[in-house]
Amino acid sequence: MEKLDRWYAEFSRSKSLVSGFISRDPVQFPLRYAKKRDAEKADVEIAAFLTAAIAWGRRDLILRSAEKMFALMEPGPAAFVMSGNYRKLKNGNIHRTFFESDLSYFCRGFRQCYAKYGSLENLFASAPDIWRRISLFRQEMAAANEGRYSKHIANPDANSACKRINLALRWLARKGPVDMGLWKSIKPADLYIPLDVHVARNARKLGLLRRKANDKKAVIELTEKLREFCPEDPVKYDFALFGI
Repeated sequence: MEKLDRWYAEFSRSKSLVSGFISRDPVQFPLRYAKKRDAEKADVEIAAFLTAAIAWGRRDLILRSAEKMFALMEPGPAAFVMSGNYRKLKNGNIHRTFFESDLSYFCRGFRQCYAKYGSLENLFASAPDIWRRISLFRQEMAAANEGRYSKHIANPDANSACKRINLALRWLARKGPVDMGLWKSIKPADLYIPLDVHVARNARKLGLLRRKANDKKAVIELTEKLREFCPEDPVKYDFALFGI
C-alpha cells in the first residue's frame, strides 16, 4: 500500500510526468475536446468511448489511428453523429480490426442513446452497478444496429474484463491529473480498474492479484483489494500499477 500511495503521489505532483503521460496516452483525445470552449458534453463522451474502443496494441499506433478517426469526424464527434454524416463512411481501416463500418456502428448506437437518454452519463446512471451498466450500453448499441452486437464492445456477462470500457469510465467519472471528472452521477468508488497485461503483471508481482486469467473475476479481485487502501477512489492506483 505504501508503495502504491508513494508512486501515485509522485505521479500526481509532477507536472512534467503528467504532461508527458498525456502526450503519449490516448486520453489526450477526449481531453482535447474537454478543453475546447465550444465543445459539448457529447463531444467528450463520444471521444472517450471511441478512443477507448481502439486502445489496444502499441500506443504510438493507437494515437495515429485516433488522429485518423477523429479527422473523419470533423467538425466534431457530436455534430458528426447527430447529423448522420457517418452514413458517408465507406470501410477503410482505422485501427487493426476496427474499420469505418465499426465507426458507423458506434455512431448509430450513440445517436440512438442520445435520443433515448439525453447523454451517455444518463444511460450509465440508469443501472445499479458498473457491470450492468456496461451490459445496458452494449444492448442499446446493438438495438440501434438491428440487434447486432459488436466485437469491439466487451460483454461482462461472458466474464470479459471490459478493459476498454472501464478505461473510458475512468476518464469520465473520476477527477485527477489525467482524468476529466465530467460525470457526477457515477462515483469513483464504484469504478473498476481497466485491467491490461501490464497492470495485471505488476499487480501479481506486488501480491495484489492471485488469479492468473485477465478476466472480469480478476478485475473484481484486484479492485476489491485496492478498495481496502482507498475505498473512495480505488482506481487511482491504475497510474501506479501502469507506470511502474
